[in-house]
Amino acid sequence: MIHGMWGGAWCWANYQRRLEAAGFHCIVPTLPFHDMDPRNVPDPRLGRVSLLDYADALATQIEALDEQPIVVGHSMGGLLAQLLAARGLARALVLLGPAAPAGVLAIAPSVVRSFWSIQTTWGFWGMPVRQTFAEASYSMLHLLPAHERRQIYDRFVYESGRVVFEIGYWFLDARQAARVDASKITCPVLVVAGREDRMTPAWALRQVARKYAAVSTYKEFEHHAHWLPAEPGWEQVADEVLAWLASRALTA
Repeated sequence: MIHGMWGGAWCWANYQRRLEAAGFHCIVPTLPFHDMDPRNVPDPRLGRVSLLDYADALATQIEALDEQPIVVGHSMGGLLAQLLAARGLARALVLLGPAAPAGVLAIAPSVVRSFWSIQTTWGFWGMPVRQTFAEASYSMLHLLPAHERRQIYDRFVYESGRVVFEIGYWFLDARQAARVDASKITCPVLVVAGREDRMTPAWALRQVARKYAAVSTYKEFEHHAHWLPAEPGWEQVADEVLAWLASRALTA
């Protein structure tokens, strides 16, 4: 279970309980440099970490397992899940509001607003970055009660500016770190979208599902946004995920 930008293993608390109650064994890693006190100054090396570095770290953990896992990813974690599946490291993919891979143009006014303070900082592509509280509330947490937004934001750590660049400006990235070869993804893929998502809009996630059309299932939830692992009504989405897994004989 792979968390998204600014997050950590804690983001999956609800889903971990739900999946473990269904009999699954959950492995919930924290990405490199994300295991830190949000109040502290981030490691400056974080700013230069690539998506490929994250994928390599996760691949090492997967390769040490006795069997291929079902890989669940949220937001940036959803893109990392796609990269891992293209390496043949996933039995199935569950993508919750995933960041789009290179080739899917997911730019919209709401996305620009979500990253405004970062994009307008010169050199962000080489430094640790973090949204403002107002940006996080607007882009990811707007369906949560106000007090919960602040509680979650206060747990957010810094993210790699290079990763933000690789995802948002993939057309300028010489390494094409966010590119996924769809022909190499042969496992079942579930793409889950929230119709009110301002960071990974549903119309962009429909394109992601079409990219893997031969193996993908697309589910869109009308009253959900980006914080799918924990926003009100997350239980309904989790139950749909479990039902999809069962329909593919992907049981615990």
